[in-house]
Amino acid sequence: MADIDLTGSVPPVQPARLGPDLSLLAVRYLRRLNGGTQAHLMQASDGNLYAVKFQNNPFSSRALASEFLATRLGLWLGLPMLHVEVIYVPDWLVNRELLRIDNEGRLIRCASGRQLAFRYLCDAQDSLPKRLQTLFNSQDLIRVLALDKWTANCDSRQAVFVRQGKHNYRALFIDQHNCFNAGRWTFPDLPHHGIFQETQPYRDVTGWQWFEPTLTHIQKISAFDVWKLATEIPPEWYLHDTAALSRLIERLYKRRLSVRQLINKFRGSTINPFPKWKG
Repeated sequence: MADIDLTGSVPPVQPARLGPDLSLLAVRYLRRLNGGTQAHLMQASDGNLYAVKFQNNPFSSRALASEFLATRLGLWLGLPMLHVEVIYVPDWLVNRELLRIDNEGRLIRCASGRQLAFRYLCDAQDSLPKRLQTLFNSQDLIRVLALDKWTANCDSRQAVFVRQGKHNYRALFIDQHNCFNAGRWTFPDLPHHGIFQETQPYRDVTGWQWFEPTLTHIQKISAFDVWKLATEIPPEWYLHDTAALSRLIERLYKRRLSVRQLINKFRGSTINPFPKWKG
């Protein structure tokens, strides 16, 4: 059984009032969710349910910054993702519910203050539909590879599938915390990083047009647009290390012109993901 340490959380960094930049307050705890970041299901002040990821998750507080930035970039590119939010979790809720993170066998008190949140989908399934023809936005499964290569997603591509009408589904991309190598903020660039474990979505790809318009939008994004998204990250998530954030954004901006090369590395890998792509 894990040891319990209820004093080891990140201390609160914001006052308990909500400012104009923060509209969500956690008001009720429901349960812990599955997954490596050990998110917790909570109800917020707007009445909706959210999956809440804490600053002292097992990856690091910078993993929240990674997920926030990668998700905002994905939404900017028009990819189907859940909107990422900042939610304030008050001290009294953490203490009353004994909210905790299991970190290498020790139960550590969850951080209070500003955390990361996504709307919770009750009816989503986490496996590809047996017939891709029932997937309303199947080409997004290809387009998202450009984002994952750009941001060096070191995990396999994660998605959930929700019903779109009676017989169809729609893919939504989740769990971007391993972009930028989670809290390390490096770019390992291995060919099989950031791809679906099932290669079925890639089989019909015949050329670069399958990655459009996402690929062109990445190449044409301005440094201002990247920085605008980065400035929305709560600074406590990256320990107020603005120099590290600047280095991350500078490298990310330079990499926008290397995405084709990174996709080509995957294309030439031993699994031959695009068998119909000739020339």
